[in-house]
Amino acid sequence: MPVPRRYVTDAIVLSRFDLGEADRVLTLITPGHGKLKAIAKGIRRPASRLGGSLEPFAELTVALAHGRTFDVVTEVRVSHAWLRLRDSLESAATAWYLAELADRTLEERHPADDVYALLRRSYELLDAEMAPGRVARWFEMRLADELGVRPEVDRCVECDRVLEPHESFRWVPPLGGVLCERCPGPAAGRAPLTLDALKVLKAYQRLDVEAIAALRLADLVEREVEAALREFLRVVLERDARSLAFLDEVRAFHGAVVRAAATDPLVVPASS
Repeated sequence: MPVPRRYVTDAIVLSRFDLGEADRVLTLITPGHGKLKAIAKGIRRPASRLGGSLEPFAELTVALAHGRTFDVVTEVRVSHAWLRLRDSLESAATAWYLAELADRTLEERHPADDVYALLRRSYELLDAEMAPGRVARWFEMRLADELGVRPEVDRCVECDRVLEPHESFRWVPPLGGVLCERCPGPAAGRAPLTLDALKVLKAYQRLDVEAIAALRLADLVEREVEAALREFLRVVLERDARSLAFLDEVRAFHGAVVRAAATDPLVVPASS
């Protein structure tokens, strides 16, 4: 039986670029067809019926036709528009970061049901105004699971001994996790890891997202865990995500505004 030329799927936009005078090429993640490239012809013209529907940070129902180079978008409908996510610059920057991670870890036309569900849930959490950093760490740890590279945080990655609370630890992404104080490990690619940060890494592996959202953590510990997971993914993906620079810039600006508001009553904090 011949493969139908036209098909319909749920999709989330991972990235896009303009082509020619009026077209746009999109990278989509879909639950059934995996990651795919599709072209929206004439979408940049004012009279395009696709209009602003093919936007990031929304779950779409997309009709596509198989093409030679790219599949062609013929119809689109917005199923879920996460509008509050777009109102926060930090949440939107985090959403771009998560989309880039998904894009970088998927091969085209390979099944992506679990990563699709993970990204969709992360966008729901950002839209519900969960702290963007917590959503990002939760996503990073779950994505590592999906890739089969979950970091080891219970046993030493060198000697396989159970880690004890009274000892010191080192975070060694090239080896896949935590090194105990008895094992020398490589000279490069290792950093001290506090017991509090180790506990939080375990929490991200074991707790559901609602429990993670309710955790009360010191800023210093959150920054340590963020640095640890970023370095772990940098090793796994062999480079940093490009969107991190923009995310860090947004967070630095927001932090400066908050600090200014705390010292000057005339400064009104901007929306994050």
